[in-house]
Amino acid sequence: MTLPYYDVDVRPILREGGEPFSAIMAAVEALAPGQSLRLLATFKPIPLFHVLGSRGFEPAAREIGNGDWEVIFTPVGQQPDPVEAEQASAVDGTIPTSETWPAPVVELDNRNLEPPEPMVRTLEGVEALSPGQTLAALLPREPIFLFEELQSRGHLWRGAFEPDGHYRVLIRRG
Repeated sequence: MTLPYYDVDVRPILREGGEPFSAIMAAVEALAPGQSLRLLATFKPIPLFHVLGSRGFEPAAREIGNGDWEVIFTPVGQQPDPVEAEQASAVDGTIPTSETWPAPVVELDNRNLEPPEPMVRTLEGVEALSPGQTLAALLPREPIFLFEELQSRGHLWRGAFEPDGHYRVLIRRG
């Protein structure tokens, strides 16, 4: 028996200037085993494809009119082992955790800033580093858009959620 989609419409949140990531992740946590998530958004949420892809979901997106998008996130195969999933979520970037990194030369606390200031301030800090130096930043949430920008600029990073719910990222300038 196929389960019905778990529907999440984040268009009202987005239209009010809000951040729907926590609502989406709460919906993902509420899914029954094998259940798909149907997301309605005001744009094609490409960064979310990576996030949910790492959790075992495959996206199928289509524009439904007026700039709105419907994305079905379908579970693929078996869900990863919880220990492996926790280890995978603790590393975001392009190099293995076994590699030793230098201590950060800059520590930024961007937790109390409004978007896009945490990303802007972090990127400015990274650009002020010499190649190979690192920066650590505390952020109010997982910086999905920052990761894309770091990758496009050739920088490496690692990140994880802190016990208090904030996200700590370590960035090494490329």
